[in-house]
Amino acid sequence: MSSGDSVAGESPRRDAAGRRTRLRQYQVQLLERMQAARGNSDANLNQLGVMIGAERFLLDLTEAGEIVPVLPICAVPLTQSWYLGLSNIRGNLVGIIDLARYFGQASSAIGPDSRVVSFGAALGFNCALLVTRVYGLRQAGEMEAAGARLRDRDANEWTALELAALVREPRFLQVGF
Repeated sequence: MSSGDSVAGESPRRDAAGRRTRLRQYQVQLLERMQAARGNSDANLNQLGVMIGAERFLLDLTEAGEIVPVLPICAVPLTQSWYLGLSNIRGNLVGIIDLARYFGQASSAIGPDSRVVSFGAALGFNCALLVTRVYGLRQAGEMEAAGARLRDRDANEWTALELAALVREPRFLQVGF
């Protein structure tokens, strides 16, 4: 029996509840690791690895906020194609951005690994990025420079993404037509 099979007599409802519990435990552990990394004196080297569209990015932990599953997104008329709309995250309306589309690439597909990463409270910007996948913490100090990018041990290339710089870009601030 594989780990995904239900035990005889166990309902699919209990199995789904078990998966949600494991997901919550993973999210709590990731949050604890992120908070511990923020408190570390080398916090600028610990970054959150995410995939946006087809590219890998590193987010500074002091700029990243919560990581949540993709919730329903309400489209907002007369906005840029990269502004997906508004989503309710813990009672707050948050603008959801498809950064791949903002950068002129193909739209990010929403799949089972997709998440929304909110901007940190210190940025004062009620916004979140749609990410294709969250890789977790990455140690940028252990990567080698590859032009403007970083390369990890597995030859994956990462681009540092400064959310603080992004929220200062006039084009990013203009979501309407």
